[in-house]
Amino acid sequence: MKQEKLIWGYKELFAILLLILVAVPIIIENIGQRIFQDIFQNNLYAGTLTGLIMAVVFMCGLYLIVLKPKQLKWVAIGLKPFPRSDWKVIVGGFLLLFVMSIIILFIMDVMKIGIDNSKTKALKEESTWFTFSIAFISAAIISPIYEELLYRGFLYKWFRLRWGKVLGILLSSLIFMIVHIPTYNTLPVNFVSGVILAWTYEKSGSIMPGIIIHGLFNGIAVILTTMSF
Repeated sequence: MKQEKLIWGYKELFAILLLILVAVPIIIENIGQRIFQDIFQNNLYAGTLTGLIMAVVFMCGLYLIVLKPKQLKWVAIGLKPFPRSDWKVIVGGFLLLFVMSIIILFIMDVMKIGIDNSKTKALKEESTWFTFSIAFISAAIISPIYEELLYRGFLYKWFRLRWGKVLGILLSSLIFMIVHIPTYNTLPVNFVSGVILAWTYEKSGSIMPGIIIHGLFNGIAVILTTMSF
């Protein structure tokens, strides 16, 4: 990533952190998901709708807090094309993430730590083409787009330009891990994926390679989960 000047101050950082660590977890992930669960009586449907609403809220938050006040376009947080030479970064990042995840899951299995959560259990129990499609679109398309814009495009960039690459990678990855609570069994993989995806953004200067890696990884995870029932 080329040297850039930090455009945003602590006001924008605190507003985004308030959104992702307080407002969304309490209002949408807690209250909203319970309402959707009562309506659908299905964890997968409730979780998917919750995720879709979260995606809309986060995208609007990025636009209204980070971009619009500064008269910026989405390219300011990394949404731009990347050269064909960066495909090696994508392949390398994906393979590294895949291998590291297998190692982490193996260690968790040895330690008798379960890797299922409410969504994966619902997908296994009610596996149809419809439920598979819902899970795949949510995990492999929707989540990678808004998560890369938010956690790498804005948060990693903010921390990196303020405190350097290493702290930028660690802090953005730590926050990325924290927001996946209470699915505690995925937290080690979330942290490692945050590190690798931030590194990918650093190497390419675009969030597109990270979106591709993130989408491929999540998509494969959904396929493997469905096949394992």
